[in-house]
Amino acid sequence: MKREAFVIGIDFGTDSVRAVVADASDGEVVSVSVQHYPRWAKGLYCEPSENRFRHHPLDYLETLQASITQALAQAGKDVASRVRGIAADTTGSTPVLTDRRGVPLALTSGFKEDPDAMFILWKDHTSVAQAERINQTARTWGGADFTRYEGGIYSSEWFWAKALRVVETNPAVGQAAASVLELCDWIPAVLTGIDDVRRIKRSRCAAGHKAMWHAEFGGYPDDAFLARLHPRLVELKASLGQETFTSDIPFGTLSAEWATKLGLPRDTVVAVGAFDAHMGAVGGNIKPHQLLKIMGTSCLDMVVEPRTQEPEKLVPGICGQVDGSIIPGMVGYEAGQSAFGDVYAWFKKLLAWPLEAILPALPGADTATKQTLADTLLERIIPELERAAKELPPDDSSLLTLDWMNGRRTPDANQRLKGAITGINLGTDAPRLYRSLVEATAFGSRAIAERFRSAGIQIDSVIAIGGVARKSPFIMQTVADVMNMDIAVSAGDQAVAVGAAMFAATAAGLHPNVEAAQEAMSPGTERTYRPDPARARRYASLYQKYLELGGFVERALTPSDEANR
Repeated sequence: MKREAFVIGIDFGTDSVRAVVADASDGEVVSVSVQHYPRWAKGLYCEPSENRFRHHPLDYLETLQASITQALAQAGKDVASRVRGIAADTTGSTPVLTDRRGVPLALTSGFKEDPDAMFILWKDHTSVAQAERINQTARTWGGADFTRYEGGIYSSEWFWAKALRVVETNPAVGQAAASVLELCDWIPAVLTGIDDVRRIKRSRCAAGHKAMWHAEFGGYPDDAFLARLHPRLVELKASLGQETFTSDIPFGTLSAEWATKLGLPRDTVVAVGAFDAHMGAVGGNIKPHQLLKIMGTSCLDMVVEPRTQEPEKLVPGICGQVDGSIIPGMVGYEAGQSAFGDVYAWFKKLLAWPLEAILPALPGADTATKQTLADTLLERIIPELERAAKELPPDDSSLLTLDWMNGRRTPDANQRLKGAITGINLGTDAPRLYRSLVEATAFGSRAIAERFRSAGIQIDSVIAIGGVARKSPFIMQTVADVMNMDIAVSAGDQAVAVGAAMFAATAAGLHPNVEAAQEAMSPGTERTYRPDPARARRYASLYQKYLELGGFVERALTPSDEANR
């Protein structure tokens, strides 16, 4: 069968960008290219001890071109000439301060090495104090609470907190800025050659979930509210406009410059951008009454609910709810856990300490042999832990763990919280501790589902995508048992980029809407995990103890004035 039309999905992650070329008719991925950010790989412009994580714009520009051209070269002859659309998803909130043309200040004279003139990565937590001020001001200024549709708690990871910190702590960058752009808005502007921030189509997804945009407010927060935080925010807001766009809408077509760079037709449609989790939910074939979990180093949880004439159901303590942020015509809800796979990675690193600190100095083997031994053991730690943990009797543990090793994202964001492990005795071994860590992350997943249900959002089943979902049957079965719900794992390992490709196909007119693109292009289900009734009953009891432990730890770690508010 001759393939008539192709689309490109681009997924900008934390460490690398991934480009996929897919058949628009059935979603088959014909080629993939992954390019790592060269400056980021060297640790440039970041200071982990200060929770500062920045990406230089050149990392994005260079890998954007390299990933697409390599993917097209791998796709085969004549594919490029039949590409009809491109869509990009990115991490978020990952904003940058720009000039009036929409050029990041790090690409302008005087700011090329200034981290505050670069993209402030989603995981950057340097704005904790600014987020706290935003929350306090929202509750006390006397007007609307602009965090209302953000779950009621504004995060240090988000748009206004990051912009506020830069204008407060780096006046040179703050005064030079004419606007603030999310990465998912900048990439389409680059590809289409837009050189005026007033002409940029701002993502509904990004603006609604991270910048307090909502139709009820007539757009972004009031000038009077922003002025209480910093006068420069009012001026920056003026550059944003008031309109936002869903990602089934064309942003424009490729500029002559980028059409030449990429070897693509000049009339290739570029879609409005969005965040990775939201396009990934579409790629995972999300439907109403399903919770879609993107399970990687952290975990992102997405829900869609059809829009009705009834008042929008507010869900407190999540990462926002936005009309059209996932599927146009539906309200998209976002939640998640700050650490998921990272919890297991921490334990692996803990167990591997002798391989780094002791093995290199031991006599009796050359360096290459030692390194081979270390690499082999590192590779087998998690699989062997899972094998041993799976063989443990269900009630053979008094351990109980909290999964807040990187703070808590939802329910109720609190980055000051810490993890905890209780019930350790002299019989506690590594497999038992590992199983308790897995149970903790599963309990965190259940807490999110229960928060949605408590707000009247129906959730009947779970869809899972991401590395953990496809690699660990033990973890997935535990999550199914704890949540007491079926979990369907989406087939294919490119769900996020394929979701972007679905939006590209819709924006290019190859499918009438996103739902039709899902129907045609979804890779289907790879495997379904069903809860074991006996384990589900045991975990229901243990989950209540998890909640009690969480309440105790939160009271202990929360300042008394905040606890009494």
